[in-house]
Amino acid sequence: MAEATLLITSRNYSSWSLRGFLLARLSGIDFVAETISPDDPIAREELLLRSSSIRYPCLVHDGVRIWDVLAIAEYLNEIFPAAGMLPAERHARALCRSISGEMHSGFAALRASLPMNLKAHRPGFAIWSGPRADIEAIEAIWTDCLDRSGGPWLFGATPSIADAMYAPVTTRLRTYDVTLGRTAAAYARHVLAWPDLVEWTRDAVAEPEEIAELEVEF
Repeated sequence: MAEATLLITSRNYSSWSLRGFLLARLSGIDFVAETISPDDPIAREELLLRSSSIRYPCLVHDGVRIWDVLAIAEYLNEIFPAAGMLPAERHARALCRSISGEMHSGFAALRASLPMNLKAHRPGFAIWSGPRADIEAIEAIWTDCLDRSGGPWLFGATPSIADAMYAPVTTRLRTYDVTLGRTAAAYARHVLAWPDLVEWTRDAVAEPEEIAELEVEF
């Protein structure tokens, strides 16, 4: 029997569920992912960005329920410190937490205008000034971190909490055919080849559910 359960919503549409899954994989915890039906009222409101809080993913472990991806990240880092989910150096840890927090609370225009949809490909998609500014800010974050660490991950040779937080962005950029500078584009390709993300994407493509509101052409 698995040590923990990760409650998720849609693999195709839920960037938060993807983050929770990648964080759990990074930690090395023995877990199973259980999918909540998108017809569940709470799950549906979250997927449609109508909920004031995010209850999924939710990690159930040792009699405790932990929701919100940053809470999950800190919990897993605390119980599995050897997993190296945060950089070893203090200043790098601070930067990792800072940019993870920025991804958690910011970039609203990107979220609203370019929703995650792993099954879709929309070349020629019109990207307006709001999401464009978010993309440029994210590209600057990636470039700065990679210049500091030498890559190929944001903080060096192995993935961190920050890479899990920004991984769904790389899928959005692929879906909407966004052109990036050389450094950011190379990083995005590296993340998209992450075996755990490849596995998630494969399962997302096989997912039968479709949410009509998220399939609208903007």
